[in-house]
Amino acid sequence: MTKAQPSPSKTTPLKVWAVSDGRAGIEAQVVGLSEALSRLVPCEVTVKRVGWQGNIGRLPWWLNLLPKRWLTPESGLPASRNPDDWPDLWIAAGRATLPLSIRAKRWSGGKSFVVQIQDPRVPPHMFDLVIPPKHDRMSGDNIFPITGSPHRVTPERLAAEYEAFKELIDPLPRPRVAVLVGGKSKAFDLSSERAAQIAHAIQIPLEQDGGSLLMTFSRRTPETARALMTARLRHLPGMVWNGEGPNPYFAFLAAADYILVTEDSTNMATEAASTGKPVFVLKMDGSSLKFRMFHEELERQGAARPYGGAFHGWTYDPVNETDRAAREVLARIGVEVPQAAAEVEPAVVAKPKPKPKARPGAEAKAPTEAAAPKVRKPRAAKPKS
Repeated sequence: MTKAQPSPSKTTPLKVWAVSDGRAGIEAQVVGLSEALSRLVPCEVTVKRVGWQGNIGRLPWWLNLLPKRWLTPESGLPASRNPDDWPDLWIAAGRATLPLSIRAKRWSGGKSFVVQIQDPRVPPHMFDLVIPPKHDRMSGDNIFPITGSPHRVTPERLAAEYEAFKELIDPLPRPRVAVLVGGKSKAFDLSSERAAQIAHAIQIPLEQDGGSLLMTFSRRTPETARALMTARLRHLPGMVWNGEGPNPYFAFLAAADYILVTEDSTNMATEAASTGKPVFVLKMDGSSLKFRMFHEELERQGAARPYGGAFHGWTYDPVNETDRAAREVLARIGVEVPQAAAEVEPAVVAKPKPKPKARPGAEAKAPTEAAAPKVRKPRAAKPKS
């Protein structure tokens, strides 16, 4: 694409549009990146949820020749080409946005800097900047790969969400284990058999350690798997969110000592890894080379490990790719970010357990990476009379 217009005035907030089709996982990415921008420089963020009339949205982008004509009125895109009606930054994700993102630069008279999140599966030169996950293996001058996906998790948000559920969570015994369950996708599924295996692998160590469960399901979780896991684990101390009432997802991340996440979701794994807490990946039915590369990347960064049926702790620097992507966007449009604003705060919300006192001279021998504590051995079974 052509180069963006001169950088906006430093005294005027950036006008940012977060554009998606409104699906929760997709919208979280564009809103997450937009919020990260607003943490660094003044921004006015507007969420745009585009929709298509009839079956137009199912057409390939190159067949949607007159996209404005087929948008629903709720999409909220201006009919004019007056640059004042368009944003400084157009941040979009998802297949539904492609016919619009490809033309946003021209419609805005060159004003809008167009950022497309994920692999758009169209020539990347049609956008000013593409931010795909590293496991999509894209490269180029206008490609900025990141680990996982942009998201809305920050220490401040976790703390605020925890307060909303504090009375329910505080009495729960430790260790508190958050279990984030996804579901059916192109590469993965969650059969009743696999759901039963996961439930059993969670139940045994939680009962042995005397901990509590914080479990939530996604919209993609099959109903049979959801019902089975709930029935198997409902006797444990804790909370199982059934989709009714306020969503405790972020409160669970804040309260957890360990986080377990099914392997089908880039969003959930990235959000979990941003907390700095041990993340365990749960095996599902199916396989995917891209997701295996993604999980290997998290392992290299020290954030995640495959779940082996026991909980153990370790430390790592929280994965903070959303802010890194936001700084790259601002650099591309020539907006300087003060160093103090770009500093990352540690993403620790729940109070950590007190560490044992180090032996004399232990500081000099301490490794650069904290060693994982020993796994508690299972209790010996009592012989039957």
